[in-house]
Amino acid sequence: MHSDNSQHLAAAAQDRHDTTRRRAQHALDDLVERQQPITIAGLARAAGVSRSWIYTQPDILQRVTTARNTRPPRSSPTAASEQSWKNRHDLAHRRITELQAENRQLREQLARAHGQLRTHATPS
Repeated sequence: MHSDNSQHLAAAAQDRHDTTRRRAQHALDDLVERQQPITIAGLARAAGVSRSWIYTQPDILQRVTTARNTRPPRSSPTAASEQSWKNRHDLAHRRITELQAENRQLREQLARAHGQLRTHATPS
């Protein structure tokens, strides 16, 4: 007759469960510490567990909800100051003026080149 190994199997399953819970809790702590977005999918990926497993753990789900609600909102990009806009406007205006002068110079060069071609192409 075979001996009953069920207690060993139950102990191994409990150890696996405890290890998985620790991984999930450490991963959640890490996400919070690094101020990363807290999602079930992100936590599952970080902890190496399935999303469905996380949904069976009410305390971990509660921590996810709490972490989402207590995070400081991300700061929005700072609006450009008036001086910054003025600097950008002045720079753009200066660049436009430079490009207009360059275009004028290139048109003159092209007109001279066309004149030279006509002079050399005319029969004498």
